[in-house]
Amino acid sequence: MASTRVLASRLASQMAPKVARPALRVQVAKRTITTSPLQTLKRQQMNSVLNATTRNAFQTVQKRGYQSEIAQAMVEVSKNLGMGSAAIGLTGAGIGIGLVFAALLNGVARNPALRGQLFSYAILGFAFVEAIGLFDLMVALMAKFT
Repeated sequence: MASTRVLASRLASQMAPKVARPALRVQVAKRTITTSPLQTLKRQQMNSVLNATTRNAFQTVQKRGYQSEIAQAMVEVSKNLGMGSAAIGLTGAGIGIGLVFAALLNGVARNPALRGQLFSYAILGFAFVEAIGLFDLMVALMAKFT
């Protein structure tokens, strides 16, 4: 058995394709690159144009200034009122979370054998109510900071 393995490995090594190797290696001479003063000037001008373009692309947009301080104050007050009125929906999310877990306690008190299944349903309900609360918070923050 071992002799057949040795014979098979010898045959495989003899049948392997030979890799062609180059006869000689060509030496590549290194060139020195010389630039004219005009090319250097063009390159510097292009770099300055690119730097100015990227600088302008990432500048923050200036908000429109109002002509009077009273108008600016009215805009800020309306933003605060909008945020406050939008945040009222967060109380609904809090009430919803309370109702979900109150129903969980009621269901477990009635049938303790279903505790695991009811808990998974309660966590799912909690996630849905919490998502609505987070959407409401996002709207409130958008009303304030836009």
